[in-house]
Amino acid sequence: MAILEINDASVSFGPISSRYEVLQDLNLKVEENEFVAIIGFSGSGKSTLMSLLAGLQNATSGEVLFKQKQIAEPGPDLGMMFQNYSLLPWLSVLDNVKIAINAVQPKLSKPELEEKAKHYVEMVKLDHAVDKKPQELSGGMRQRASLARTLSLDPEVLLLDEPLSALDALTRSELQDQILNIWEKDKRTVVMITNDVDEAVLMADRIIPLTMGPSATLSDEFKVNMERPRNRHTLNDHPEFMRLKSEITAFMLGLNQESKKCTGATIPMPKVIPKNFSPPVMAPTFKQNPVTIKKPNNVA
Repeated sequence: MAILEINDASVSFGPISSRYEVLQDLNLKVEENEFVAIIGFSGSGKSTLMSLLAGLQNATSGEVLFKQKQIAEPGPDLGMMFQNYSLLPWLSVLDNVKIAINAVQPKLSKPELEEKAKHYVEMVKLDHAVDKKPQELSGGMRQRASLARTLSLDPEVLLLDEPLSALDALTRSELQDQILNIWEKDKRTVVMITNDVDEAVLMADRIIPLTMGPSATLSDEFKVNMERPRNRHTLNDHPEFMRLKSEITAFMLGLNQESKKCTGATIPMPKVIPKNFSPPVMAPTFKQNPVTIKKPNNVA
């Protein structure tokens, strides 16, 4: 039985007379402990889709279900990790995690709260920075803190909205491995938004493309039939990895070309006329008149 479902859901904004359809006729089923990646171009509605799953956005039509019940509002069972860090800048790493735990488990004693917060900070390898404020951390460390805070809620479903997109390649690969290690240990259900094909194939069980907007919808899925754990260092020699990467890339490029044909999208080039510059005006020169010095009358 699917733990998370979207049935014929659409999301639109604006007045009825001029509605803007962001997502249309979405259908999705995510099984328990499954890792699903949704891939799409910028502006296609990926973050809106993730907000729909998290209960942050209501569907205009259709339904979104968690364990067969309509998702009406955000809750701790659906842990959302955003693109930005969303950390409280005046709190330390440990206190940012504590405040999240306290929100869902207010009856924990202070020692229990401290122990649980430290457990999740250590899980993301930030135990050396528990007392640091967000402005004292690198981008990768801030994202680790954000991951620790989300995991501390003990969510049944982890929703990742392009959390690694702003990181450099080395930090991104380290966090990919960390998320995979946590997922393999705890076996949570994960839905991840990404625009990176390699990342999707490395991490997911299924990859589902989101078509171009407006009125974007979920397309046919690609199943990743690769054994786990996956070794990133040997992926480029894995025939299934290369096949999937090639097919998904070609499919996404086809979506892009099809969208351009449908919209007739062309980029108008501005008519720029080079400006004629006059020779630079030189500083004026002044002819110095000779100075005559008059002698005093009483000097011989």
